[in-house]
Amino acid sequence: MITNEKYKYSDLTGKIIGCAMEVHKILGNGFQEVIYQRALAKEMDLQGIRFSREHEMPIYYKEEHIGTRRVDFLIEDVISVELKAVTKTEDVHLAQAINYLEAYNLEVGLLINFGTKSLEFKRLINSKFNQSNQINQIKS
Repeated sequence: MITNEKYKYSDLTGKIIGCAMEVHKILGNGFQEVIYQRALAKEMDLQGIRFSREHEMPIYYKEEHIGTRRVDFLIEDVISVELKAVTKTEDVHLAQAINYLEAYNLEVGLLINFGTKSLEFKRLINSKFNQSNQINQIKS
């Protein structure tokens, strides 16, 4: 388990990253994203982590509902996890994960890439997080 006390939800993000490392250790790189998603779901279930897979959440523009997007994983209603299986993580992948955090009003997220020889991950913090809107958004 990887933890760092300066991060919010560091214990939980550490457990998630540990699960991803286990999946990558067993499967390696080279599979499609959906395979890693299924394996990570199984591993998190084994570790007792509560999650929703492909959780559909509303997207708003100027307080108007304009569509929905499915986050790969919503962990314990507080962390989004976006998976990739690409040979190189690009700025667009990071921007996408940050945009989801902002759109869903979640404070913490992870971007995990299984497509490289060594597992890559980034902890993300939403600087625009609004505590008062969080519960209403998740229950939508």
